[in-house]
Amino acid sequence: MAATALALLLAACNGPVPEEQDRALDQAQQAAAEAATPDPDAAATPPPVGSCDASQVQGLVGQAYTDELAEQARQDAGAGQVRQLKPDQMITLEYLGERLNIEVDEKNLVSGVRCG
Repeated sequence: MAATALALLLAACNGPVPEEQDRALDQAQQAAAEAATPDPDAAATPPPVGSCDASQVQGLVGQAYTDELAEQARQDAGAGQVRQLKPDQMITLEYLGERLNIEVDEKNLVSGVRCG
């Protein structure tokens, strides 16, 4: 009985057979090589230029945010859309060249204006 238990314990300690280890190593090396080779079709393309020009509305910093202020800023910046960004708010990170972002602080005062 003790011999059977010892045989089971020793069998459990054995790793994969060398062929399996070699195969796994080959697969890992191939995956690493593929990951290191850049895909020419996935080359980074610059974000679209868009029509937004935030330099035209930098004077809004320090003013109280209102919907009317946002709409006027959108028009002045030549943006197609506008969004308000509040502190600690989760936002999407896609770049839209025709979007005006108006950042506000805890008191709802404009703290920054940028495109994207």
